[in-house]
Amino acid sequence: QVQPVESGGRLVQAGDSLRISCAASRRTFSRYTVAWFRQAPGKERNFVAASSWSGSNYADSVQGRFTISRDNGEKTVYLQMNDLKPEDTAIYFCAATARSVAPVTSPVAYDYWGQGTQVTVSS
Repeated sequence: QVQPVESGGRLVQAGDSLRISCAASRRTFSRYTVAWFRQAPGKERNFVAASSWSGSNYADSVQGRFTISRDNGEKTVYLQMNDLKPEDTAIYFCAATARSVAPVTSPVAYDYWGQGTQVTVSS
């Protein structure tokens, strides 16, 4: 099984760009659907983006600003975030599954979760 490990979250200003990473420990992300979710204080965990064999999916709120990608060795999945807004402030979680499940936007579709990385966007 794979264990996601997130890194790269920090404090940035509105309009800045930031790339956060999700590294696969024990195995690679080959044959896994990998997604990013985020959770703000007092709110539920929401889908951000996913990468699978069929392509990429994005939440409407980040479409056109965020890009999910994998490195060639599929050891790391990235989330490039541009034009960050204060409402993007949250803990960002990386999740993975080897099952072919739908929808990829639901947290229940994923079996392996990282501990999260904090992204804070100041206005």
